[in-house]
Amino acid sequence: MHADSHSAPVAPGDWHARAASLRAALDRHNYAYYVLDDPSIPDAEYDKLFHELQALEQEYPELATSDSPTQRVGGAPLPQFEQVRHAIPMLSLGNGFSDEDVVAFDKRIKDVLSDGLSSETEIAYATELKFDGLAISLRYENGLLVGAATRGDGATGENVTANIRTVRAIPLRLHGDDPPHILEVRGEVLMYKNDFAKLNQRQRDAGQKEFANPRNAAAGSLRQLDSRITAQRTLRFFTYGIGVLEGAPMPASHSALLDWYVSLGLPVCKERAVVYGAEGLLAFYHDVGAKREKLPYEIDGVVYKVDRLDQQQQLGFVSRAPRFALAHKFPAQEALTVVQDIEVQVGRTGAITPVARLAPVFVGGVTVTNATLHNEDEVRRKDIQIGDTVIVRRAGDVIPEVVAYVPESRPADAKPFEMPTACPVCGSPIVRLEDEAIARCSGGWVKCSAQRKGGLQHFASRRAMDIEGLGDQLIEQLVDKHVITTAADLYRLGLTALSELDRMAEKSAQNVLDALEKSKSTTLARFIYALGIRHVGEATAKELARHFGNMDAVMAATEEQLLEVADVGPVVARSIISFFADGLNVELVNQLRAAGVHWIEGAGIDIPAKTLAGKTFVLTGTLPTLTRDDAAQMIEAAGGKVSGSVSKKTGYVVAGAEAGSKLAKAEELGIAILDEEALLALIQNGPQESPEQAVAE
Repeated sequence: MHADSHSAPVAPGDWHARAASLRAALDRHNYAYYVLDDPSIPDAEYDKLFHELQALEQEYPELATSDSPTQRVGGAPLPQFEQVRHAIPMLSLGNGFSDEDVVAFDKRIKDVLSDGLSSETEIAYATELKFDGLAISLRYENGLLVGAATRGDGATGENVTANIRTVRAIPLRLHGDDPPHILEVRGEVLMYKNDFAKLNQRQRDAGQKEFANPRNAAAGSLRQLDSRITAQRTLRFFTYGIGVLEGAPMPASHSALLDWYVSLGLPVCKERAVVYGAEGLLAFYHDVGAKREKLPYEIDGVVYKVDRLDQQQQLGFVSRAPRFALAHKFPAQEALTVVQDIEVQVGRTGAITPVARLAPVFVGGVTVTNATLHNEDEVRRKDIQIGDTVIVRRAGDVIPEVVAYVPESRPADAKPFEMPTACPVCGSPIVRLEDEAIARCSGGWVKCSAQRKGGLQHFASRRAMDIEGLGDQLIEQLVDKHVITTAADLYRLGLTALSELDRMAEKSAQNVLDALEKSKSTTLARFIYALGIRHVGEATAKELARHFGNMDAVMAATEEQLLEVADVGPVVARSIISFFADGLNVELVNQLRAAGVHWIEGAGIDIPAKTLAGKTFVLTGTLPTLTRDDAAQMIEAAGGKVSGSVSKKTGYVVAGAEAGSKLAKAEELGIAILDEEALLALIQNGPQESPEQAVAE
């Protein structure tokens, strides 16, 4: 409460007005955030208003109302849920699984409604999403939320009013000054994908069991006897149907009904449309299917309803489902199957991934026989064993994964997974650092064929050896057809061998050979980086080159010597030592040198800080060994600036072969011109001023 509330009493009427104003403001902000997905104020400002209202209601209990935003926090646990009989049953929908089912549905509708319709008239349908959540009925009396119940068996559900009041997407009072006397709306409570991920992260952090999917999380949250737990979980709601309406005219169509709901402040999904005929239905289905993975929530299909409500009444019901509606399901994203074995795969970086070999199961539109288990810790956490019946999930193009096992189906002879100690491809030891979740083959890309393509692709990349034209697909062909085994083999390639590869004409092959020849002239930093030593990135490679100056010194360095290098810690130092302790890696370096790969070597190049501070450089032409990126980074590391154009403010122009107009302009302006050797000397020693310059300054 305010500090002066007792010393300077305020008339109760004023407190009533302030509380009403706060309730209205919080309701607007809730609606903007949870329904419109368009936050109107920062969270901290919302919290400030909320706490002010909470303090007011605590000091003046008569101010508290049943529709106050403060009533969403949840109350004392219930001993059990009461049973609620629905005034109008909550029916299921008939399902369709193919385009033919949709065409047949449209034909049935036309046949029943044929009287009064011409043969060319297309039926108008309201199309919506089929959410993967929990169906709920909400009851409003004179605009105030008074009850909420689950679908249950369709006739009787569970009273979850206390929990529903915690869902901020659901208005506790309908918008507008003239709400209907009674309105029962039907809709779906669900959990967004990002909220589901956050909830499972909290579960992991607390050492508690994770939820298998957003639907289970939403259902489990809503069926808590303690509504305070429900209040801690971010649930959403979409309205899509109606039960009872008294005291207001019924809209003429389903689409008009949903528009009316929007005016009442009820959340309605924006992914809806009115379409005509089977062609329109299928177009909506395929459009939604294409963007399904990008939606913020899970759906398992779309729903078609005849739009006109008078036509819905004419069509009526069959068994427990309406004739006027159809749920067109997407291929199932989850299915049950049996883990027949657990093996490991070796990735391009040496990562060891456990993979479940499954009894074939159709899920997500394809037959799945393998599913990733991610890593050893994940297998342990989910307690997946060989012989288990498991839930397998495949969404879109995502690699199938095992979500969980079914405890009651575990056989007595189920076998726990054991991580192998040796790489199944090359036999090298499998190692796992203490602070890493991933185990890896220690053989590296030189020894382990499973890592070879990835290693060669890195070797040829622009920041490494920069072999233009040697892309991923070409490397895959060269490895798959056993044309090359190591990086040194690249420099032994001939025109004939390259020309015989798929999509490689003689000119393209010659371009690759020219790029290989050009790449032989490189820098020590690029060469170290190209070797693909674990933990040695571009920056670390540059520091190693600057510190040691030559390759032999890097290969022979002790851990103590390596730790003297900036950007090298114990993990990196041990990785470098381990790499060069393997004779195959040393042999690769020697073979590459023998093939003509070379760089400037000498004493360690130590770039003093800020030797070029305040100096502006322009690079033009092709330098003998440095690329423009290399030269620019060295200049910037020494405190200089690299510009793209020559002006009177330019300090130096670094010119190589085939320099163009920039060189001519530099000569015209009398700007100092450097070659590569002079640039390296300038970086190392700084500008050397004449005695006259020093006196003048």
